[in-house]
Amino acid sequence: MRGTVATMFSIQTIDPAAAVQNLARGQMLLQRGVDTPNVSYIESGRVALGVLEGNVMVHQIGVLEGPCWLDTSSAILGLPHLTDAVTDSPVQLRQVSMTNFQKGIANLSEPAQAVLNDVAMAHRKQTEFAVSRLAKDAESRCAEWLLSHAQASEHGLMAVELHQRKRSIATQLGIAPETFSRVLRHLREQSLISGSGRVLNLDNPNALKSLAGV
Repeated sequence: MRGTVATMFSIQTIDPAAAVQNLARGQMLLQRGVDTPNVSYIESGRVALGVLEGNVMVHQIGVLEGPCWLDTSSAILGLPHLTDAVTDSPVQLRQVSMTNFQKGIANLSEPAQAVLNDVAMAHRKQTEFAVSRLAKDAESRCAEWLLSHAQASEHGLMAVELHQRKRSIATQLGIAPETFSRVLRHLREQSLISGSGRVLNLDNPNALKSLAGV
């Protein structure tokens, strides 16, 4: 969406007078199931997308990094947001009213509007699928990930060497880094895995398979 929308019209075209806002990390920008009167354009910084419980991002679907529009699919289709959005770093953004955003779309040619609508529908379906994956709980997804990345060690035991940062792995799993760390701690407490640092031993692969549903 970001490339298509930015190519067809820019925030300068829609509202050149939109003021730049500076936000600290941890500020909510979007809320699931809620319509907003404005559409945000991220000038710089990162925004995490996912599912909040209280003030904690328990399931993270992805991260946007400016410059880009934020969830224009919902604005184009006139539908509520599917995910929560929280600043993941200091962010600079501009906001335009939904009215001005819709006028910007109306000024495009009919073929361009049709393309925007089709891309918005496809993007929303992808987001719906990503959100539906969250129905499979974090422990199941972590167990499945561990099993798929395990290799036999020289002692014949199964182990996973973490070549990526935990934040990157958590993003792949669609969960927050804090959730990933909590799940690993819980798996250790259950004696399903052991080890620390960059190597995790799978002490009970059969139990992990049962947990993963494979």
